[in-house]
Amino acid sequence: MQSQEHTISYILKENILDEESLQKLLKQQQESGQSLINILKQSNLVDNEQLVRIVAVSNKIEFVNLSPDMVDSMAAHMVSYEMANQYNIIPTKKENNGLHVAMSTPLNMAVRDQIEIRTGCRVIPLAATPNAIRAAIKYHFSVKNVTRQAIASMRLKDDHKDEADKPKSKRKSPKVADDPVTKLVHSITTGAIDAGASDIHIEPQKPDMRVRYRIDGLLHDAINVPSSVQKEVVSHIKILADMDISEKRLPQDGHIELDHNGRYYDLRVSSLPAVGGEKIVIRILDKSTDKWSLDKIVTSSEDNRKFRSLVKNPYGMILLTGPTGCGKTTTLYSILQLLNRPEKNIVTVEDPVEYRLEGITQVQVNSAAGRTFASALRSILRQDPDIILIGEIRDLETAEIAVSAALTGHLVLSTLHTNDAAGAISRMINLGIPPFLVASALLGTVAQRLIREICPKCKQSYTPSKEELNQLTSLADTKQLQLYEGAGCDGCFKSGYSGRKAVYEILKVSPKIRKMIIEAGNDDAVKHQAIAEGMKTLRTSGLEEVVGGVTTFDELIRVVDMGTE
Repeated sequence: MQSQEHTISYILKENILDEESLQKLLKQQQESGQSLINILKQSNLVDNEQLVRIVAVSNKIEFVNLSPDMVDSMAAHMVSYEMANQYNIIPTKKENNGLHVAMSTPLNMAVRDQIEIRTGCRVIPLAATPNAIRAAIKYHFSVKNVTRQAIASMRLKDDHKDEADKPKSKRKSPKVADDPVTKLVHSITTGAIDAGASDIHIEPQKPDMRVRYRIDGLLHDAINVPSSVQKEVVSHIKILADMDISEKRLPQDGHIELDHNGRYYDLRVSSLPAVGGEKIVIRILDKSTDKWSLDKIVTSSEDNRKFRSLVKNPYGMILLTGPTGCGKTTTLYSILQLLNRPEKNIVTVEDPVEYRLEGITQVQVNSAAGRTFASALRSILRQDPDIILIGEIRDLETAEIAVSAALTGHLVLSTLHTNDAAGAISRMINLGIPPFLVASALLGTVAQRLIREICPKCKQSYTPSKEELNQLTSLADTKQLQLYEGAGCDGCFKSGYSGRKAVYEILKVSPKIRKMIIEAGNDDAVKHQAIAEGMKTLRTSGLEEVVGGVTTFDELIRVVDMGTE
């Protein structure tokens, strides 16, 4: 009762509630029998910080205005990142056998017990706001800070090597999870996942080993690790990936399965012997991404409708073109998901199979075993398929089988490396396929690019330049046009961009275009005919995204040739 009087006194003293509102809550408490704290939680009359302060005062727990510099890094890492993140807690300092822990729910005895079991210390709870604790966790468990601590631990271990060699009674060996190298590698991989990276590059350099993340298609420096620990880091990654750590002269491949924040990831590891040591590249694949929606991938209603129109055909060939890493596989998977019905037999041949699609038979190319695209395709055609996906058409043999399948009642999806949609037609002919067969088999070709979207947290408007306005005269009224750009913030690594989306150039093979292919018309003539029939070029699609405030001119120029139309 004395505790409640103290709470009421604090609420009135700090002007958190007026007398009338407080009396209403006390009356509600008498009627319901609930605690005043629970009623305050349900009433939404106080914000998170006020609620945490009230809980602290009520239970004589110290409230701290937490900031990252108030936290001792060694104390913070007495719990794992997963535990800190899950329960929103962070140890701030250790005194003798007492561990001060900032908690957004300091009365949670179960969490306090877990911390005591893990650390062997008596928990002294401190109350802090959830946002302040999250900021401290982000800072102290960032890749850079974990790296500093891991390197310090390794140096400390080296300094005491002689002492460690001395005989000791029942000397306790450290847990694997607490090993500095293990912590460092784990921090590098989870840091990349949290940053939304698609790849991790670990490169031998002097004097430091450089770690970079590929985020939204571009590489960003993450950390530098002293070259003295390079071999340990590389060896640990190779052990995790089931690779041969003794083989340093030949390239190797492996993979690691990782569970992070309730999601499952497949890390594809590739090693390459280089001057100064082995370079490691890790591709991050989110195994939890098991639903590929065409509506989420192709957000333009017009492009979405064109895709659906193309794949309605029971047979024929659809080709996606574009450079490596432009999202062709993602678009193809979304089409397969759209077509994935119990009455359809869908088979793919890929190099490699990146994501597992339920209900679809996927075959991986293995050149060493003699399973090429062409040989796998021959076997697939004996499996009574309705729809076939070929990862990439690279040679005449594969192209011939693909065209033959398209002409004999199968829907064939594949990719090529060309600059635009019309270029896919001449590429097939240059491979050696007769023009009349290309014309008969082809339903359409699609060129695509991935453009970075402006970061919503730092998005700001600006007045476009004359050059930019000249590009937009055909699309919008340029008199009062405002364009947008990202100023750069911590959330987007100061880049001004966050996330990517695809833009498309969809060429449907009409009777006129089919005739032009048979007559060996050049790419430009086919392209102009397609534009006359309503095809939207990559340039036009990109400019529409600029006008819509989705991306910037600079980004569009980076990925699309603006000189062609």
